[in-house]
Amino acid sequence: MIRRSPFAVVLLACYALAAPVLTTIQDVLYKADGTPFNGTLTISWNSFQAADNSAIVMQQITVKVINGNLRVQLVPSATGTPPIDYSVTYNSDGRIQFQEMWSVPASATPLRLRDVRVASTGSATGGGGTGGSNGTGTGSLTGPIPESQVTALISDLAARPIKGPAFAAGRAAVVDGSGLVESATGNATDCMHVDGSSGPCGGGAPTFVDGDLPTGIVDGSNATFALTAVPAPSTSLSFYRNGMLQKPSVDFTATGNSVQFLTGATPQPGDTLLASYRTGAGAGAITGSFSSFSTTQVLCSGMGATGSASSLTSLGTCSIPAGLLSPGDRLEIRFDYAHSGTAGGFSIEVHWGSTTIVHRDALLTETLLAGRADAGILAASAQLSSETWGGSTLAFSVTAVAAADAFANGITVDFRGLTANGGDTLTLTNFTVVRVP
Repeated sequence: MIRRSPFAVVLLACYALAAPVLTTIQDVLYKADGTPFNGTLTISWNSFQAADNSAIVMQQITVKVINGNLRVQLVPSATGTPPIDYSVTYNSDGRIQFQEMWSVPASATPLRLRDVRVASTGSATGGGGTGGSNGTGTGSLTGPIPESQVTALISDLAARPIKGPAFAAGRAAVVDGSGLVESATGNATDCMHVDGSSGPCGGGAPTFVDGDLPTGIVDGSNATFALTAVPAPSTSLSFYRNGMLQKPSVDFTATGNSVQFLTGATPQPGDTLLASYRTGAGAGAITGSFSSFSTTQVLCSGMGATGSASSLTSLGTCSIPAGLLSPGDRLEIRFDYAHSGTAGGFSIEVHWGSTTIVHRDALLTETLLAGRADAGILAASAQLSSETWGGSTLAFSVTAVAAADAFANGITVDFRGLTANGGDTLTLTNFTVVRVP
């Protein structure tokens, strides 16, 4: 007869009742067409020891997925000895769909598939306990690929251009002398040069001078005449005397902007002299910012609103975007108002940003008001002028003002109006803003 102590029996019962701690993986699976995944997941693993010292033997289980619903509880493998991965084979429509690896951490809350998928460039085969991190086999794995597992990726990334300390978003990129990518400096309206520097546009570009009238007395004895600018190159100079092309070194010589006629070719009284040539932006050349467009550009055009407010109210606006205007540009602003009613007069204002271009007050008998304004764009401001007149009683008036409003970030032209009596109406019948060459 074998006798066991009560303490030994209790101890054996405790070991028998103890179970490993499990992590729940729960998710909803779909096919690429949006329909729920239906099938089974075969999960296999190698033997390992769990973090709570539970001995987990090599085995596999099959989990059903119905209408996309997956729920399975597994012993955490990421903290096991040794750490292993579960091999998971997806089966649907009677065949294996694909295979992936799971590394399951300890978690008191349910995890989703994205939390347990293992990124891998290889492939593995489950079934019969051949899964895990040491498994072999087939089937593509899903998930991101570590950079270290991509051949030559790290060295290729090191060879790419690197951002320098002066790099900033929203600017043109230039490469400095050290090969770093920096951001170009300068004003928003500047032009970029091939060496990465920037400067005003147009100043260095050649231009053409046609029909230039040389200065100098045409009396039969004076042989020296001056051009408005220096031809660049000098061979671009074409000099005409009475419509006849003169030949260099035979009829004249040119130095800088000076033309010296040779003996026998001196212009006589009554002769007409004309010159055509190209110029650069060097010393003595015609300099300045030249327009990059050759035709009138309509920036805004349309009909405004009708109002009867007794305070100045916007009846129409033209918002000019940032970067459109450059020093040297000129804008023409045209506007027409119509007044209806005889209860009181009316007033109008046109604003360039926060600057008032024009303000006019009209009597109740005036029915029409028309006007135009010019805006000359300077380096960082604008010079404005206006002309306004009425249809019957409103006299012709002119104004000129300076506006310090910054136009580089955009500017708004605002057409406003009011009626002295609420029974009358004032309509901005038409407005146009154009940029002229």
